[in-house]
Amino acid sequence: MLLNREKIEFYLTDLETPIGKAINLTIATLILLSSGIFVAETYNISDDALLELKALDACILIIFALEYLLRLWSAENKFKYIFSFYSIIDLMAILPSFVGLVDISFIRLLRWFRILRLIRFIDKRFLIGSISSEDGVIFARILFTLFAIVFVYSGLIYQVEHPVNPQNFGTFLDAFYFSVVTMTTVGFGDVTPISELGRLLTVLMILTGVGLIPWQVGDLIKRLVKTANQVEKICTNCGLAFHDLDAEFCKRCGTKLPILKVD
Repeated sequence: MLLNREKIEFYLTDLETPIGKAINLTIATLILLSSGIFVAETYNISDDALLELKALDACILIIFALEYLLRLWSAENKFKYIFSFYSIIDLMAILPSFVGLVDISFIRLLRWFRILRLIRFIDKRFLIGSISSEDGVIFARILFTLFAIVFVYSGLIYQVEHPVNPQNFGTFLDAFYFSVVTMTTVGFGDVTPISELGRLLTVLMILTGVGLIPWQVGDLIKRLVKTANQVEKICTNCGLAFHDLDAEFCKRCGTKLPILKVD
């Protein structure tokens, strides 16, 4: 029996039912595997291994393309979906590989943005009990955002600088080191870009390091301090696990909280 559009849309976004979890866990695994392939390709590996990685990445690309088409087909408002944040990220994940068939190298830089697709999976329901509070979800999202920013910049600077500056940007790890040093404004100066686009990316890294990262880290510290001042009082209605010590009602749904027993 063919699935209707509503069911397909539901399972592609569902993170609670076994089928929905299986589908989305598979997608998340493929995203990580694809990102790992990109990193592995920056190292000196055998031709046979490289061909196998490219074949695997091509299979993953086909799955991503089919997933995108299914999401578009099943979306109730297709125009709204096409211009949504996640749709743009999904399209950026598959477009570079197809455009790469006609060797437009610049747009292939976008392939590093595949890692951003994992943002939709940083969710309490998807993490299957490993995070027990909304603050924990926010904490995980901040950590992942910081990692994703560094990862994407590392991939971009490698893609730009490696062809012209292989001594300093020989592997992804070299680019990752440069990104961390640049974005934390340490600036050792032992690795420097020589291309104009590489220098432009470096400026963007510095601006990101000065603006976005301190804000994210500051928010992270606030969450840690807030969590440290809370105790576990599980709401019997919505399940929110942590509240202030003197809280009598759930801050999410207003249900009266159980009395905390003091040993």
